[in-house]
Amino acid sequence: MMLYPKPKSKKKKRIRNPKPTIQDRCIICGKPYAELHEVFHGTANRRISQIHGMQVRLCENHHRGKDGVHSNAKFDLYLKQQYQRKFEEQHGHEKFMKEFGRNYLEE
Repeated sequence: MMLYPKPKSKKKKRIRNPKPTIQDRCIICGKPYAELHEVFHGTANRRISQIHGMQVRLCENHHRGKDGVHSNAKFDLYLKQQYQRKFEEQHGHEKFMKEFGRNYLEE
């Protein structure tokens, strides 16, 4: 019996959060080098946000700054409501609830 060497397969390294470039502009102020923010963050929801393209580019100030999405609950809720509406236009409310388990439009 002849054994052949197992073919080596290269795994593609997935880029979770690519390094911002000058073309990546903040959706609020338009500054370059904006960071990628998953609208529905957290351990379980981050992956679902990536799959459905629910990511926005935010400058450092609007992302992690004093008035940023991680510091300002109203701004965070506003983004979640906008993206829930977009998702529901394409897939419906039931699928949103199944994926995310929470209705942000009633808050």
